[in-house]
Amino acid sequence: MSLSELVNPEALIQYGGLVLLLLIIFAETGVFFGFFLPGDSLLFAAGLLSESPYLDTPVTMLIILLIAAAVSGTCVGYAVGRWAKSYLEHRADNFFYRKKYIEMTESFYQRHGMMAFVLGRFLPIVRTFVPILAGMTHINFKKFLIFNIIGAAVWVVVMVMAGHLLGNAFPNLIEYLEYIVFGMILLTAIPLVVSFFRSKKNNAN
Repeated sequence: MSLSELVNPEALIQYGGLVLLLLIIFAETGVFFGFFLPGDSLLFAAGLLSESPYLDTPVTMLIILLIAAAVSGTCVGYAVGRWAKSYLEHRADNFFYRKKYIEMTESFYQRHGMMAFVLGRFLPIVRTFVPILAGMTHINFKKFLIFNIIGAAVWVVVMVMAGHLLGNAFPNLIEYLEYIVFGMILLTAIPLVVSFFRSKKNNAN
């Protein structure tokens, strides 16, 4: 599978099915090297393709499994942040990890508090690094887990059901999936870019 296929939701589901879908959602929601994976668009595509030859899993079961994968991923992210704080703080920047990702996530958390674990689910990079930040700052795990479950449930249900309902209403929508994915990437990038520049402005002050 090429890099272009690795970030193409439709190709990912066609090649790997349910197992690969769950593994990607797990990685993208807490393992720092999974930040570039297409979580939002992958969930939408999964809903669109659910109960079809591409993904024959019933949508209700699909949602339950995806929530479990998302919650598990963020719990692993919390553990990584808690036990590897010193390593991450002194780690050199590379493609998979940059200190600015933590700084951006910290700025988002300072503005939204525990709701960052719900709202952050809808923002690429933030949803990957906010559980790592929670572990690094030793946020109470029980409180973290509650908001983690709420955030995972809201994110998965909204994105999967949006794809599923639209797919039922417009059966030919799958033919335009690439354009929809591109539009979703642009929309989710806007608040991320705003957060990044706010973080840079705060650091400058």
